[in-house]
Amino acid sequence: MIEILSATELARARETGALVAHILQTLKDRATVGTNLLDIDRWAKDMILEAGAVSCYVDYEPSFGRGPFGHYICTSVNDAVLHGRPRDHTLADGDLLTLDLAVSTGGIAADSAVSFLVGSARPAESVALIDATERALAAAIAVAGPGARIGDLSHAIGTVLGEAGYPINTQFGGHGIGSTMHQDPHVTNTGRPGRGYTLRPGLLLALEPWVMVDTDELVTDADGWTLRSATGCRTAHSEHTVAITDDGAEILTRRTAA
Repeated sequence: MIEILSATELARARETGALVAHILQTLKDRATVGTNLLDIDRWAKDMILEAGAVSCYVDYEPSFGRGPFGHYICTSVNDAVLHGRPRDHTLADGDLLTLDLAVSTGGIAADSAVSFLVGSARPAESVALIDATERALAAAIAVAGPGARIGDLSHAIGTVLGEAGYPINTQFGGHGIGSTMHQDPHVTNTGRPGRGYTLRPGLLLALEPWVMVDTDELVTDADGWTLRSATGCRTAHSEHTVAITDDGAEILTRRTAA
């Protein structure tokens, strides 16, 4: 299903996007050396419920997961890249943490993710990895607009990640979003320009470049959810929900540093 939002629905999407951005930025600021992943999940829960919003993750039960996700945010550390299930783990200096959050307000969802280094350590390889996903996301947003094709966005992402030297997995990628978190069209993280669905004003897309240092293969944890690099290498993931407008793409989940 591909949804095209009305002006009223788009206004609600902006509100949801602003909430997701606020929660993610708050959690990023609070995640320090010694923070437990379960505390991050509890903080996310408190902020979601206080806002009167609905978590897209607690009851999320897709075919690739094992039962309902059961938590309010994805917390992926170092070699974990997607669907990191919060667990009793304390963050250390130099850990690469990815927070991925999706909530719904007024019946419209927004989805965003941010990768960052915890503490003061700045391993060069990790800095470069995060930077590549952020540049790839910016490249996709730059070409998004009415009349563009999904393949144009995929190509923009894949060009940045490929030129940075990273293998690219196409199993998981960006997606349409609206009244539900995951919708068509699927946006792979590499592809051919000029192919696929033609973007229209009112379409919401969650664009999410993610990458692993030296592999495109994933393995699943015993929790049935957390996806890690097959080689144990570090990973990074950047995501924004954008709305296609008459003259381009509007970032609905843009974060503002405190």
